[in-house]
Amino acid sequence: MRLATWNVNSIRTRVDRVLAFLQREEIDALAMQEIKCRPDQFPHDAFAHAGYELAVHGLDQWNGVAIASRVGIDDVATSFPGQPTWTSKEGRAPVVEARALGATVGAGTRTPVRLWSLYVPNGRELTHPHYTYKLEWLGALRRAATSWLETEPDLDLALAGDWNVAPRDEDVWDMAAFEGATHVSALEREAFAAFQETGMREVTRKHVTNYTYWDYQKLRFPRNEGMRIDFVYASPTLAARVTGAAIDRNERKGKGASDHVPVIVKVDEGRRRQS
Repeated sequence: MRLATWNVNSIRTRVDRVLAFLQREEIDALAMQEIKCRPDQFPHDAFAHAGYELAVHGLDQWNGVAIASRVGIDDVATSFPGQPTWTSKEGRAPVVEARALGATVGAGTRTPVRLWSLYVPNGRELTHPHYTYKLEWLGALRRAATSWLETEPDLDLALAGDWNVAPRDEDVWDMAAFEGATHVSALEREAFAAFQETGMREVTRKHVTNYTYWDYQKLRFPRNEGMRIDFVYASPTLAARVTGAAIDRNERKGKGASDHVPVIVKVDEGRRRQS
């Protein structure tokens, strides 16, 4: 099975690039972030024509997550237990934002995967309430993952997406440029690393050394001034089946590119799930 995650930064703008990537790389299931549309605005027909089923969660023109699968899609969840709420406007009630979407893909195969598409809050500034929200969000997700694996230790679970955390110094082009900024703070890195306490393992680093994001401004991409913030955490049973990972750096090139590139994970289907 070939899984991928990609912050597409508006699916309606980049639908042709996404579909071309799916077919070129023979992706079985893709977790998308920042689709920036409601489900009724998503280009369903184009994906159906390409042979992909969809689960879509979006509330407005911001955020939004989706999963496309050509190996079936079941048991869709549009939030995880305890997911924190947020409001950007004073006087408006907080809501659970469209930042998490879970589904079981490959239900018809020997080794289905519980795949979550995650768009972790940015954090904005270290003194901003959004930073606290980000840390609470990551903590709640870790507790949810802990509960899932305690209930089903052999669950093939993948937490994939834009984590908005650069866990190591080498994950940014220049640590001095990030002094006092989000994405590299000690608390964010601790929150990211804490997922290892659940028994999960980040499965792309062993195979991928490149950045996954380059800002549109200041010629960041031509200068290779990027960040590595897109990751896949896998449960022990799933991590044991990962045979490789890669990025498609060419997807940051040319007209109409997202500021992120897709991250691909290759999973061995040889092991039969024990009942």
